[in-house]
Amino acid sequence: MKIGIFFGGPSREREISFAGGRTVYDNLDKSLFEAVPVFVDSRGNFILLDWHYIYKGTIRDFYPPVSALPASTLPVQVYLESLGELTQDEQDRIIGEVGRLVLSHELRELMDFAFLALHGPSGEDGAIQGLLEWYGIPYSGSGILPSAFGINKVAQKKLLKALDRPTPNFRVVTVEEWDAADPAATLDYLVRELGLPLVFKAPRQGSSIGVSILREADATKFAAAVERSLFRKTVIRAEWQNLTERDKLQWVQQLVDIREGIGLPVLVEVTGVKAATFENEAPQPEAIIYHPEALLSALDKHFKTAEAVRLTNLDGEAQVLVESFVNGREFSCIVVEDADGKPLALPPTEIVKGEEMFDYRSKYLPGLARKITPIDLPETEIQRIREACEEMFETFGFQVYARLDGFIQADGTLFLNDPNTTSGMLPASFFFHQAAEIGLNPSQFLTFLIRTSLAARRRGGMQPVRLASLLSQLDAAVASRQQQECTRTKVAVIMGGYSSERHISVESGRNIYEKLSSSVKYEPVPVFLTGNSQEFRLYVLPINVMLKDNADDIREKIELAEAGHATHPILTRIRHEAEAITSTYAGQPVEQPRRITFPELADTVSEVFIALHGRPGEDGALQRELEQYGLPYNGSGAESSSITINKFETNRQLREAGLRVAEHRMASRLEWTADPEAFYQSLEEQFSYPFIAKPADDGCSSAVKKIKNRAELAAFSRLIFRDQEDLMPADASVLQLGFKEEFPQKEAFLVETLIARDGAAHFLEVTGGLLTHWSENGELEIEVFEASEALATGEVLSLEEKFLAGEGQNITPARYAPDPVERQRISEEVKAELRRVAEVLNIQGYARIDAFVRVRQNGAVEVLIIEVNSLPGMTPATCIFHQTALAGYTPYQFIDQILEFGKQRSEKLELKS
Repeated sequence: MKIGIFFGGPSREREISFAGGRTVYDNLDKSLFEAVPVFVDSRGNFILLDWHYIYKGTIRDFYPPVSALPASTLPVQVYLESLGELTQDEQDRIIGEVGRLVLSHELRELMDFAFLALHGPSGEDGAIQGLLEWYGIPYSGSGILPSAFGINKVAQKKLLKALDRPTPNFRVVTVEEWDAADPAATLDYLVRELGLPLVFKAPRQGSSIGVSILREADATKFAAAVERSLFRKTVIRAEWQNLTERDKLQWVQQLVDIREGIGLPVLVEVTGVKAATFENEAPQPEAIIYHPEALLSALDKHFKTAEAVRLTNLDGEAQVLVESFVNGREFSCIVVEDADGKPLALPPTEIVKGEEMFDYRSKYLPGLARKITPIDLPETEIQRIREACEEMFETFGFQVYARLDGFIQADGTLFLNDPNTTSGMLPASFFFHQAAEIGLNPSQFLTFLIRTSLAARRRGGMQPVRLASLLSQLDAAVASRQQQECTRTKVAVIMGGYSSERHISVESGRNIYEKLSSSVKYEPVPVFLTGNSQEFRLYVLPINVMLKDNADDIREKIELAEAGHATHPILTRIRHEAEAITSTYAGQPVEQPRRITFPELADTVSEVFIALHGRPGEDGALQRELEQYGLPYNGSGAESSSITINKFETNRQLREAGLRVAEHRMASRLEWTADPEAFYQSLEEQFSYPFIAKPADDGCSSAVKKIKNRAELAAFSRLIFRDQEDLMPADASVLQLGFKEEFPQKEAFLVETLIARDGAAHFLEVTGGLLTHWSENGELEIEVFEASEALATGEVLSLEEKFLAGEGQNITPARYAPDPVERQRISEEVKAELRRVAEVLNIQGYARIDAFVRVRQNGAVEVLIIEVNSLPGMTPATCIFHQTALAGYTPYQFIDQILEFGKQRSEKLELKS
């Protein structure tokens, strides 16, 4: 069955939609479905996307393509709307670089079914649903009316009030009322009616967009909260003029962020000087700003005379929903239709926030908020939540599935609000997280949703004869698929560990698991590694534990199971209610985590994929264990891994081989403890500020800091040499550590000179992947991919920018030069240097090498190696998949190549012995 996956779109949640569409694309069962990727751009064009663009980290990494971008000196990537008004011919040329424009009447020729991973306006508001109904294309989720209702928070509130259902008191402020009213008087009125704190929401956006909380009766903060929900921003002259050029750039970057800022294009209205305000006339063309650089220039120009400038997004909101604050425990519950079309609430998840608000970042970045499933309440209370969610599902007429959010207060009062007819579909989202509690992995859950959606469309009267035939064919194929399970090769996917990159390891492991589980060749077995350097403990994970939010949550579940903690009775109840679903699509009961020894692992699986980062995993210790039991594994051998984990030793060997590396030395705790002042002076004599400090034997982004002065050096030293586990707040503040950013404890750290431009005509940071093969005569061949250009928003690339969907900015292939021929010449020189690195260090399997590239005025190329990762991150967004796609490998094919190489290497070793 051809499944058209609609993702992207014009909404402010388009990056989550893009990442969710990729999750669906990867997890569709390849024995049942053929995926057809339909990318929707911000102007609503349908694009049959070339498959390799699906694996870009963000939409801006490929669309609009570099060739369509206006010349700019700013290090920012932009969306299509920043190109201004475009003719259809211009849009067609842009689209032609990434795929093929699909007219709406052509959709029914491309697909049998549409899976909607779109969010917000034009995605879950009934618009796309209506178009698909017109052409008779069955689609996932709710129909036109419930979708239109599900996007409108004000209409929902009015219905809940009319039905006498508990919902926070609310008022609606229109933009006309806001512009005409006195802000202080409006605030007084709202506080009198609703009390403090107040919650502000954009009524037709996703549940985390345009939301803020006001805790005090402060008119300035109140105005800012209203503006946030209207997607406006008022800038004051004095504030702007106090910013440095770098501050202005960061301010603009935040402003144009469609998730947390107001986005572009904006209408510019100037006050405090004689200027048009456009209240009674159409906006003039020069008053609309499309590009960040033009916005910077306009603000500098206007603030020579103006006192204030108001920026309003052209697609902002016309009203603001203001609610009373609910002080309670927050939860989210997925409701699905069972085989009879009746609502079935999955176990509700409690959201334990690190911040006061479950905003966009907290929702989608692992580790920032904890998801506890089921919510920690007595069974009767959880059942009451489930019944309330099922009732709301029926009341609002939702179909197939929905995500319902709510609060439960200490007195038992239950509030439901903000239902979503399309939930986020990232691998560890509520959507898959809760389905796993009844035993469905993502691939199986998607099959269930497609089947349920077909049945819902048929019940609604869409082409009953044709859809009955499709349902019959799918049921037969699902039954046949269940019989194929025993013929697939079992692969243990080992994830977790105990390094500061353990959460990224889990993201990588889950991605590998999902790519393999939807294949016809492999049956993955998720294995979690914990313990310490003296003892590795391995646990086979059931799917519901593997899909916990992060590594620490998984470890906690393992510890509870080992302590004899019984399954929560509500889970037993829900699994019983869902038996008809799970017996059809999963065919296996949900189990507890199970401890497994290395000999038992060797008896269970044929191969191993190590998805660990840092120690253990990249240091050779686990590889030696696996070799003892004849288990093939991915990546380099033990000896090479023990070198590349050590950045100091890696640099030493590369320098001896004539490759360029930064000047470096180790800084030990013994030196620091003996005489901190002498320790600092010694480093300052050898390295001028700023320089780089980082652990020598940890993951690629763990505690990597640009040290600019003595205060930062002292703070870094105290943190890395500390005895206690917790960070010292003062030192963490000096280094500006992010929320929940981890910092390892070490006996020594590596200091390196900061690699700078040094007068080069062109200077950029790149990361390049490689893959090894055995030639016909048994020699090792190294395939080096086109490197990606990495753009850091801060001083160094963060973990999020490297590995998490929608965060990093990577341009693949790297932009070494504007001229294509010259660009390729430089690229070949860079690849030759990366190949030399692999040869010197005896890298096998695959790897990622980070480097800086200088291109001199005379065309000379200098490649300065930063570090080598023998087990690079394999999260869905990591740029190694962008690179392999250019070489013609899908992520699954790349992983298959890695596993095949490991198997062949193991066979060669057996023959030798």
